[in-house]
Amino acid sequence: MKIGENMKYAIVEAGGKQYRVEEGKTFLVDLLPASVGEQVILDKVLLFVDGDHVVVGSPYIKGASIKTQVAEQVLGKKIFVFKYKPKIQYRRRAGHRQKYTSLLVDSIVME
Repeated sequence: MKIGENMKYAIVEAGGKQYRVEEGKTFLVDLLPASVGEQVILDKVLLFVDGDHVVVGSPYIKGASIKTQVAEQVLGKKIFVFKYKPKIQYRRRAGHRQKYTSLLVDSIVME
């Protein structure tokens, strides 16, 4: 497939981060207060591409939105935080797992 041929995607902002989304695909965002199966509409669309047609917002595209559905609430990979101070026998180990919401993109709406 050539670049720009039959490609339809958008760049959307959610939780202060930017994500590239396509219809029918899932992506992870920071935890949202929504239950599984609930519809979430993201309206901060920065860029929309449909083949050779490109729309860039300043900063957002007016009237554009992404209709998504909550697929699941998941936990990320566990990371370990280790504090250490030499010569005084101070050691602390803590773990952390970030919570994410998996969103399934139903449609990209341009008005």
